[in-house]
Amino acid sequence: MAEVNKFIKNFGWPRIIIGGFLLTLFIVAPIFGVRIDTSLNDVIVRFGMSAIMVLSMVPMIQSGCGLNFGIPVGLVAGMLGAVTSIEFGFTGMAGILVAFLVGILAAAVFGFLYGQLLNRVKGDEMIIATYVGYSFVFFMNMMWLILPFKNPTSVQGFKGEGLRVTISIQDYWFHKISDFLALPISSSFIFPTGMLLFFCFMAFLVWAFFKTKTGTAMTAVGSNPDYARAAGININKMRTISVILSTMIAAIGIIVYQQSFGFVQMYNSPLAFVFPSVAAVLLGGASVNKASIANVIIGTLLFQGILTMTPSVINSAINIDVSEIIRIIVSNGMIVYALTRKAR
Repeated sequence: MAEVNKFIKNFGWPRIIIGGFLLTLFIVAPIFGVRIDTSLNDVIVRFGMSAIMVLSMVPMIQSGCGLNFGIPVGLVAGMLGAVTSIEFGFTGMAGILVAFLVGILAAAVFGFLYGQLLNRVKGDEMIIATYVGYSFVFFMNMMWLILPFKNPTSVQGFKGEGLRVTISIQDYWFHKISDFLALPISSSFIFPTGMLLFFCFMAFLVWAFFKTKTGTAMTAVGSNPDYARAAGININKMRTISVILSTMIAAIGIIVYQQSFGFVQMYNSPLAFVFPSVAAVLLGGASVNKASIANVIIGTLLFQGILTMTPSVINSAINIDVSEIIRIIVSNGMIVYALTRKAR
């Protein structure tokens, strides 16, 4: 009994309840004509598409900047890298690498400015970050219309200027990461080995960074700022580095998402990734001041699993689309739950 109580305390009731619900969906899926292999394929693909964006939450949480509601800053940087790669006609892995390079450089600049702002609003980072994310997206909505892009794939056809709402990457670098060493398990299940290996690589880099002197100092700033200051650590510098790192990872994450999805979604699209990314890391067990790679993996699997299985199983059972309702309950509910807990 003691072991059970310890497991419940460590894992948490929200994860147990949602995990049990997800397992139940998989069990009853065949009863309602939903194929298990198709469902597993969808869950794993969506995990690979979203996991790096969730991973971008870790540095800012660890440094004490809180949940990164300003993740659109990094996503816009990644979008800029993607459309720049398309503009110059790069294809295949070269196209992906150019998108990464431009996105990372833009994210470094945006992240530095974002970090400087957060250093001036200590204690209110999550509120300010939300406004920053929305404001930056709306500012870039104007820039997408006036920046001098000319590639017919990207620009609006009726006047030849201003970027399209949706830009296809089919002829450029569609699935170039996902299809690397892909394993066909069945006709409906193709294991996206490349995308998962890339996530593992990114997760390893983040894990290794926090084993360095800078990463340790960053964790100390988030855990105990007074102790860190007494130890001679430059708190503002560590916070700025964490914001830059989070922004760069988010830029990489949206490019990985785009190469799997097949399109670059412009304008207000980054706003759709804010709450799902925050909710996923919280669902994995993170708090507002502590997060780990395990939290990212568990949370993304549970969150994407619920979003994937709910419409296919429940809709088949009752012919009512409740997927959006479940998404809102899980994402917003987990955010409220985390913000009302005491810091650990």
